[in-house]
Amino acid sequence: MRRRSLIIILTILIFSGCKILEQTTQQQPPKTGAKNQNISQSVAIDTVITTVDTLAVQNKEDLNTDTLDFLKVNVVDVRYDINDNVNKNFSSNLDSLVHLWYVKNRINSYTDNSNNATAYETPTDSLYIKRLSKIPSIIPLSYNKIVKKYIELYTQKRRKQVEIMMGLSKYYFPLFEEILDKEGMPQELKYLPIIESALNPRAFSRAGASGLWQFMYGTGRIYKLDINTFVDERCDPVKSTYAAVKYLKDMYQIYHNWHLVIAAYNCGPGNVNKAIRRSGDKKNYWDIYFRLPRETRGYVPAFIAAVYTFNYYNAYNLQPKTNQLPVACDTLMINESLHFDQVADILNMNKEQLRELNPQYRADIIPGDIKPYALKIPMKYTSDFIDKEDVIFAYKKDFYFSERDKVVNPRDRYRKYVPVTPRGKAKVYYRVKPGDAVGLIAQRFHVRSADLRYWNNIHRNLIKVGQQLIVYVPKSKANHYKQIAQTSVKRKQNSKPQIKSVYDKNYIYYTVRKGDNFWTIAKKYQGVSNYDIMRLNNITNANSLRVGQKLKIKRKG
Repeated sequence: MRRRSLIIILTILIFSGCKILEQTTQQQPPKTGAKNQNISQSVAIDTVITTVDTLAVQNKEDLNTDTLDFLKVNVVDVRYDINDNVNKNFSSNLDSLVHLWYVKNRINSYTDNSNNATAYETPTDSLYIKRLSKIPSIIPLSYNKIVKKYIELYTQKRRKQVEIMMGLSKYYFPLFEEILDKEGMPQELKYLPIIESALNPRAFSRAGASGLWQFMYGTGRIYKLDINTFVDERCDPVKSTYAAVKYLKDMYQIYHNWHLVIAAYNCGPGNVNKAIRRSGDKKNYWDIYFRLPRETRGYVPAFIAAVYTFNYYNAYNLQPKTNQLPVACDTLMINESLHFDQVADILNMNKEQLRELNPQYRADIIPGDIKPYALKIPMKYTSDFIDKEDVIFAYKKDFYFSERDKVVNPRDRYRKYVPVTPRGKAKVYYRVKPGDAVGLIAQRFHVRSADLRYWNNIHRNLIKVGQQLIVYVPKSKANHYKQIAQTSVKRKQNSKPQIKSVYDKNYIYYTVRKGDNFWTIAKKYQGVSNYDIMRLNNITNANSLRVGQKLKIKRKG
């Protein structure tokens, strides 16, 4: 490009030199001697040669420098006047990562190296800025006190969680990078799922967002993701990534500012537009920072901190935790109904691994008879699956998918399936008592509510008094949990007199009725708020209220 420009300039200069010579010749008086004419021509030629030499020297200097300087758009926006605290919810989401099943079972035994956190020198602000400026990124990587706090959260306070995410990124990042490259989007966007879901494909937020990219139900349907009884493509790593890229493209067409695009991905364009209007139509993210919803403010700083941490983890002695997720996988299209147990039993593979690789299937069932769906399996099982395909589909087909009941009552064919006792577990029976709830029973036996619902085919947490539930517990603790199941009634009965024994005339005791909540109860007593009731009764979860529960309320006046 520059050589072509130099040739054009030289051509213009030579042409101009010739013109100068021509004009010089024409302007000479007819009586002037040849000697004066030669002097004028020599001066003009020397001028042209000097100009060409100067350009040649400048071009040589340019060739010695980086010819891609114009691409270095990452100028760090430094602001020392803005400050805020780290979002507590964001920090707690990182903590919950280590409790995930696939982290406990698929991450090799963890060695905590938090003591090494002091083995590195704490960077100065100038070093942070220098490091951020060296990261090749079309998305601006700003620096301020907020970004610094999130960097410290990753590199100092949550080292264990970050090392686990770095290990999981070896499996998920190549997938993200391929799709982003195909769609012509910045590669840095691969760090968004770290902020959204901590690379948990089954992450489900309180607001109802699901999957690696945390799509809401409505947004997922808009971007052509299937969501039904058996399939939730918001949890499909491939399809949800394509949908996320389309959404980010749409947001960029609106804002043409990556910080605003990332913020809109978290809270929606409506909230971003509202923040822009309230700040006087300012389009800089940091100018509208305090106008955004509280949970969104830390989103961009956390994103920048994640980019920084994943690029400079060696400087902090962070060691990516290796995982056992198979990197080499194959995708097969399924055109018939298929249960994970059919695949696992015939191919002698772990069903939990099938769940990890195919998190979009809610009930371990692929409804291929409706339309073709993808099944991802480790590469080493591909040839076996193809060779035994007919055997796999025929294995216990009437047991899992009864054609006889399909017309009469389609749901019965799935109710017939009784979960097989998990390995290393013992079966304990528990009879539902008055006041019981799925969450309370699960907590009592130290199991997940989702597992309890799955084992007993429970829908919408609906259980009946007297209903017998199956709970799978570790074999080594089977007697302990059987004792809990038998003594739970006695403990309840013994707990009732204790309430009377601590009766205090300075308090009012209210029995919770059907339809009550803390707000409606507080309205019945002047000067009492719902928070006062929760605080006095040591209740932190507003949804834990149950019928028949006794609440203590402070008398006023």
